[in-house]
Amino acid sequence: MAKYDPQQIETKWQSYWDSNKTFKTGTDMSKPKYYCLDMFPYPSGAGLHVGHPEGYTATDIICRYKRNRGFNVLHPMGWDAFGLPAEQYAIQTGTHPAVTTQKNCDNFRRQIKRLGLSYDWDKEINTTDPKYYKWTQWIFTRLYNTWFDEVEQKGRPISELPIPADVQALGASAVRQYRDSKRLAYYADAQVWWCKHCKIVCANEEVLADGSHEKCGKKEVERRNLKQWLMRIPLYAERLLKGLDDLDWPQGVKDMQKNWIGKSQGAEVDFAIADKDGKPTEKHLRVYTTRCDTLFGATYMVIAPEHEMVNELTTAENKETVAAYVHAAALKSDMDRTELAKEKTGVFSGSYAVNPLTGTKIPIWIADYVLTGYGTGAIMAVPAHDTRDFDFAKKFNLPIICIMDPDASCPAETKELVLKGEACWPADGKYIQSSNETLSLNGLSKKEGIKKMIEWLEANKIGKATVNYKIRDWLFSRQRYWGEPFPIIHWEDGEISTVEDKDLPVLLPEVENFKPGDGGQSPLAGATKWLNVVDKNGRKGIRETNTMPQWAGSCWYYLRYIDACNGDAFVAKELEKYWMPVDLYIGGAEHAVLHLLYSRFWHKVLFDLGLVSTDEPFHKLYNQGMILAYAYEDAAGSKVPVDQVENKDGKFFEKGTGKELHQIVAKMSKSLKNVVNPDDVVQKYGADSLRLYEMFMGPLDAVKPWQTQGIEGMFRFLSRAYRAVIGEEDSVTYSDASMPEDLSKVMHQSIIKVTDAIEKLSFNTAISQLMIFNNELTKTQERYREACEIFAQLLQPFAPHLAEEMWEKLGHKECLAYVAWPSADESKAVDSTVEVVFQVNGKLRAKVSMPKDATKDQMIELAKQNERIQTYLTDVAIVKTIAVPGKLVNFVVKPGK
Repeated sequence: MAKYDPQQIETKWQSYWDSNKTFKTGTDMSKPKYYCLDMFPYPSGAGLHVGHPEGYTATDIICRYKRNRGFNVLHPMGWDAFGLPAEQYAIQTGTHPAVTTQKNCDNFRRQIKRLGLSYDWDKEINTTDPKYYKWTQWIFTRLYNTWFDEVEQKGRPISELPIPADVQALGASAVRQYRDSKRLAYYADAQVWWCKHCKIVCANEEVLADGSHEKCGKKEVERRNLKQWLMRIPLYAERLLKGLDDLDWPQGVKDMQKNWIGKSQGAEVDFAIADKDGKPTEKHLRVYTTRCDTLFGATYMVIAPEHEMVNELTTAENKETVAAYVHAAALKSDMDRTELAKEKTGVFSGSYAVNPLTGTKIPIWIADYVLTGYGTGAIMAVPAHDTRDFDFAKKFNLPIICIMDPDASCPAETKELVLKGEACWPADGKYIQSSNETLSLNGLSKKEGIKKMIEWLEANKIGKATVNYKIRDWLFSRQRYWGEPFPIIHWEDGEISTVEDKDLPVLLPEVENFKPGDGGQSPLAGATKWLNVVDKNGRKGIRETNTMPQWAGSCWYYLRYIDACNGDAFVAKELEKYWMPVDLYIGGAEHAVLHLLYSRFWHKVLFDLGLVSTDEPFHKLYNQGMILAYAYEDAAGSKVPVDQVENKDGKFFEKGTGKELHQIVAKMSKSLKNVVNPDDVVQKYGADSLRLYEMFMGPLDAVKPWQTQGIEGMFRFLSRAYRAVIGEEDSVTYSDASMPEDLSKVMHQSIIKVTDAIEKLSFNTAISQLMIFNNELTKTQERYREACEIFAQLLQPFAPHLAEEMWEKLGHKECLAYVAWPSADESKAVDSTVEVVFQVNGKLRAKVSMPKDATKDQMIELAKQNERIQTYLTDVAIVKTIAVPGKLVNFVVKPGK
């Protein structure tokens, strides 16, 4: 018989699984279910690298194990295939994105199948397939036709929206406008981030801290006003926050979502705009503050550059300066604008407001550290007790009035400066200079002051307690071709309507030019035959030319997997109720805010409308770590491609220049030429070796560097396992006799430890135990059938091809996929002997094995009989003897008899 040949074995079993549809999802709903989901990939032209299989292998191990435990398992795969790369390629070459996408999907599928992953390929989906995006459009129409009931805290059909009598009295147009103002999905002018390089609108979440666009990495992002589709996700902010409490998710991901939602409790306060004499007028500027208690110390105000009152408040002599500042602010990202360490900038509007408590005239400034999307886009500045306000006031020589005597945590020298207005104190203390004829906070603490101030504001109708969220409406349209068309028609009389369900999907039209216009026009605007429509009454309209963002298809794909071929519904109710929620979702932490938050929002709306049975889609989330690769850099920090590096006696040098290089660990990238293609690894070592290595590198959630020698080790292990169970001789016989006690013990220990490790996703621990088991198998010339069968069963989730080959050679005709998982006899897993140490005066002198149940007297007797111990007990007196069962015997001695 030949040596271990992974190519032959793996090709054989992959063909078997494929032709027999071995992993087809079960339909027996009396069984327990397990829905295991991978974050589906974007099928890039580069194909998979070895980082991709890490998460896929982890879910595959779990799914194979769950099938063996009698679960119905749903384990699907598909493609998040709309996106910029295929469209950019189309612009460059004229190749239709659908052609490129199909080619890439075919390559990804081929690569994934080579890994022996147990997906049900009958469930395969592709977000660019009209049969799929028909239902994405259908869900959008439900979002469009839903409003949020603040009282019930849920979405309801727009047909149930109460219309106020005064609105009804104004006629049909007013009713329509009122209704449109309440829809979860709406069309409006919006200040958006525009990437000049991609010619596309970016969601707020896609603009990174350095001002670059997440998709292209270019810092060519600016603010523009465009007609956009948006979604009122902030209405669900509280639900999205509370829902996190019951989810089994990494705390870091929960924290990122909480921070993005950004709940705060404070107050809205109205400041009257001052006339030229400093007297309050009827006009007001509303601010949001979490520290209304510091109102006595408000010495100026700041509004965001995008605030709707900028033009109104800017005086003639300041128009030019303000306009330049507003333009400059539009070029900055929100993260850049609010960075605490950055130097504060701003311009005076020329207008003043009146502090409602002190009656003082205070200037209104325009500064980019205030954002229009948070609160009201305007703040009252209390520089003595807010660090950013203090820095701003110092720079622009604005008044600083201390209204809080710092508590005992403030150093004495700092306290003196704070009281003079020369330092900032944002923490607690007792109020000073905080009283007038109607209100006094003097002597109160921060908590007491906030409560009393809110009561005063509400009693005087100047302000009210308010809960605020940082999360903003979700920009939900792109000016590109390769995305889902909106099922929307804009009519000539101003009405907007959705395309009827019977007419879905709205297909992407053929276009001659895939390039978007410089002014934000979508390529769809040029498809005039598709664009123009007329209703049955002769009313003319045009289709929406924006397309949906890539997030649209991924917001609900987990539901379509359940019923992928259903042409009559996005998912059958009974199947959705059985399979949801997803039991385990594995993917990268980079999706913490975008995909996960968006899909939770969509799911909650679907739940409110009675279309799904659960309020949350994903019960357990696990983030796999990133697999990195070695890279090299010179003394200046410049990276050097791997193929330009040579190793000399453990040191690294650049070919050609001879410069010594430093080895680092970095992300795999084409430019560094350190990308490892799984095809190459599988061809040389086999998929089972790759699977084992990626799971053995370390904890699943850890960041790990790829090392080729590690996969060589896995190949050697599988070769030894092959010899131990199958053998390389011409004929193999298996013994049904009782196996040695040591082998039986390790076998039962392995069942217990591998089972526990899989349940905990500690796959490296499970593989270590399989190595121990294999070593024990090789200690005997006899091949014991029971031990070999158990080994094959335990190996199967990790190295399924070789395990199936072992199972067949052991005489079984059925494959291992649904064979019951082995159970252990715990009594046989326990060691019958234990190692006990013998000490003299606390120093180790000998170690021996003895029966685990030996009594203290038996232990002491065995210790006294030990030859090494006897040498230490000669010519001494035993003062005391200590025996701890199963652990040690210690003789305390002194010289003499």
